[in-house]
Amino acid sequence: MKENFVEQIADIEKDFPQWYTDVVLKTRLVDYGPVKGTMVIRPYGYAIWENIQKEMDARFKATGHVNAYFPLLIPMSFFTKEAEHVEGFAPEVAVVTHAGGEELAEPLAIRPTSETVIGNMYAKWLQSYRDLPILINQWANVMRWEKTTRPFLRTSEFLWQEGHTAHATEEEAMEETMKMLGVYKEFAENVLAIPVLTGRKTEKEKFAGAVATFGMEAMMKDGKSLQAGTSHFLGQNFSKAFDIKFLDKDGSQKYAYTTSWGTSTRMIGALIMAHGDARGLVLPPKVAPTQAVIIPIAAKKGGVIETCLKIKDDLEKAGVRVVLDDTDNSPGWKFNEWEMKGVPLRIELGPRDIEAGKALIFRRDTLEKGEYALSGVVEEVKDLLEKVQKDMLEAARKRRDARITSADGIDGILKAVESGNFVKAGWCASRECEDKIKAETAATARIIDDKLSHKKCACCGKPAIYTVIFARAY
Repeated sequence: MKENFVEQIADIEKDFPQWYTDVVLKTRLVDYGPVKGTMVIRPYGYAIWENIQKEMDARFKATGHVNAYFPLLIPMSFFTKEAEHVEGFAPEVAVVTHAGGEELAEPLAIRPTSETVIGNMYAKWLQSYRDLPILINQWANVMRWEKTTRPFLRTSEFLWQEGHTAHATEEEAMEETMKMLGVYKEFAENVLAIPVLTGRKTEKEKFAGAVATFGMEAMMKDGKSLQAGTSHFLGQNFSKAFDIKFLDKDGSQKYAYTTSWGTSTRMIGALIMAHGDARGLVLPPKVAPTQAVIIPIAAKKGGVIETCLKIKDDLEKAGVRVVLDDTDNSPGWKFNEWEMKGVPLRIELGPRDIEAGKALIFRRDTLEKGEYALSGVVEEVKDLLEKVQKDMLEAARKRRDARITSADGIDGILKAVESGNFVKAGWCASRECEDKIKAETAATARIIDDKLSHKKCACCGKPAIYTVIFARAY
């Protein structure tokens, strides 16, 4: 039965993209929506998103941010106020031209991002330096009309959070930008168990309308990078476009400095591709909808169900998200089903186990099984969940670090990325060299490394101004 289950998923080593599609559909995370490029997030997938929201929202509030909600529809005229912004988003914007049976006097954009509409509101609300800083986050949906889509990774409509802040000085705004990048990094590593690299984006890769963009890059199991979050220093670009001004202490009118930062349901795609294996999902305990599943063996014998119910009740009281699978499917079928769904721990209990005062506990991340005393099973489960969380991060970190290499020329970059690696290389900071590297290797500049470790540009051979991490990316 196990072989048949696994056969439903493409070989992760031979066809990683198909493996990904098979996993998201067969574990019922998503289904395809009726409109091309859209997805329906099913209950199991949405439960992961709820856990992500809960963890992230607590971090936002701990850093002084509050939640609000802004309109989905944005006047198209707003997008013309910041030239670089409108140019960057124009190909992806969906536009409403008719409503109520009539043509609208002004077309309305379905938000691809909210800098413009929020900037318009901040201009109304901000009067004095006493009103600053403004620290607002929004949980919402956005629409970007994508030509090529894949569930979670790139869809026409997706869920996200977007933080938008306004500050009195450039220094405060930059501090906010870097602080939230740090919040994202801590979250990715300690909640998603995904080690990330953070750093500044090149001018080509920065957010349209930003002065500077800082990104968070995660390595997937095929060696490609996934941008898992970004934090943008917007300077005064949007403040001047939307007249976001305040009366300062010295009695003069000044433009505010603004930031924006966001992560999305893409992080669920990152979870799948950073941790998954040939059997399906492998979920870190902190975001797993079910942290432990109890499988009764020979359920009608020797008080098995009664003991399982007692363990379930005790685990729930201890705060563990637990399911008792008392369906009439065979134990083997259940093992495969819950393994595919990535549940961190499986507790197996039969008459002989009860007689011996033991329970078998299986770890999804390592595929290891051990015997534990029934009398202390709750504490053992809690300890194991903590261990799984830490071990998954460490395993992912070792896997990533072993696949970060270095190159001195374009041929070296090409060889490295074709082998599924991130590659550090020198760059002279010219757009021409960045474009040539992409054209010849299909690798893009993910982030600028914090250390200049290369003397020459990998493309032109001139002195390197930066060391950049190049990778093929989703």
